[in-house]
Amino acid sequence: MKSGIHNLTEGKIFSTLIRLALPLMGTSFLQMAYTLMAMSWVGRLGTVSHPEIATKSEAAIGAIGMLLWLTASVAYLAMIGSEVAVGQSIGAKKMKRAAIYASHSTTTSIMLGVIWIAILFIFANQILSFFKLEADITEDAVLYLRILTVSLPFQFLSYNFTGIYNGAGRSIVPFRNNAAGLVLNMILDPILMFVMGLGLHGAAIGTVAAQLFVFSLFFYQIKFGSRILGNFPFFIKPKAIYLKRIFFLGTPVSVMNSLYAIINMNLARVASIHGGHLGLMTQTTGGQIEAVTWNTSQGFSTALSAFVAQNYAANKLERGKKAYYYTIRVMLTLGIVVSICFILFGAQIFGIIVPEENAMQAGAQYLFVMGLVQIFMMFELTTQGMFNGIGRTIEPAIISIVFNALRIPLAYYLAAQMGITGVWWAIAISTICKGIILPTWFAVVYRKIKKKKPKIG
Repeated sequence: MKSGIHNLTEGKIFSTLIRLALPLMGTSFLQMAYTLMAMSWVGRLGTVSHPEIATKSEAAIGAIGMLLWLTASVAYLAMIGSEVAVGQSIGAKKMKRAAIYASHSTTTSIMLGVIWIAILFIFANQILSFFKLEADITEDAVLYLRILTVSLPFQFLSYNFTGIYNGAGRSIVPFRNNAAGLVLNMILDPILMFVMGLGLHGAAIGTVAAQLFVFSLFFYQIKFGSRILGNFPFFIKPKAIYLKRIFFLGTPVSVMNSLYAIINMNLARVASIHGGHLGLMTQTTGGQIEAVTWNTSQGFSTALSAFVAQNYAANKLERGKKAYYYTIRVMLTLGIVVSICFILFGAQIFGIIVPEENAMQAGAQYLFVMGLVQIFMMFELTTQGMFNGIGRTIEPAIISIVFNALRIPLAYYLAAQMGITGVWWAIAISTICKGIILPTWFAVVYRKIKKKKPKIG
């Protein structure tokens, strides 16, 4: 097709899905790698006589990681809105409308980014005090966060451009851009942290430089390279009809992920109360390791969203259903492998990031519990992609919000009975519930919609 897009309504289903999903998974892994790499370098800041330097620094960067998760969740509003609206417009062969949606989502992304960074910069100290960490850790985290805010508006735009390219079936472009940014980050982090002696905050500067570089790549490609969707304008006076559709599609996913991040911030606080900075470090670092399966599932979920959006608009929903079954099989196989690794080799895996004995023991406990529920998490996220693709983003949001919110009272109760391990079991129990209920709900929804003609906004 023209305008730099790929038609997902024709061809072999599995091979088309894999070609779309692999770059998406790669992009997710690259985004995860930014944080993991920074954590790995930070985990080596300690000395033999003062190993607590590493764990305290990890706690600081872990608290920041929670806020970056919340930041990404806010950015999802424009990203998911553009991904689905652009994808459905292309599937319906309405190319001008796809370009209009791209412009509206970009304008939305710019406005959200500016407002969000102002909040984080001004209230950084108050926000980070929520985690109940020692004063010196909080002080380091505040400066780290304020350095990162320099790049956040551009990161919002990069997320939005990723959604546009995904909706157009061009997921390889965001992958390449993020890969280039990661390589730059890998070069800068050790130089800034150790050679230039900037320590923890050198990692923040390296991330800022990498994110600005990624944005510059997107900007060049859209304006001077592939000129996707006819070089659409970035900032326009929005029209209510298109803005409403973007917010309708993106808001449930954004709210769902934002509340998920806020809930995990509360869980981190419980972990800090019961386990000190070591408890918070275990949850945040362990969560990044667990993101191996989360990002794989999210990659396939996003691929399904784009794949189903085009096929649903073209009245070929059965292609999307078959893609869903293919994905479930792949996820099941991978989930079993990852679960075995987490259960049997948790300490060794955790030690790759933080090679300190107490941290490794605490991390092994976390990964053991999470290893028991990886498959359920994969089922939830994969099914979420199917819902998003047909434009029904509310159902998965409801399931996620309800059961994630239940983690907080359950964590307080179980932590009082079992110590910090109770927090991990609270996460695991809710994951099992979501992994069972959401696929069941989709089966009911699918039977109702397969006979109806899709409505495309």
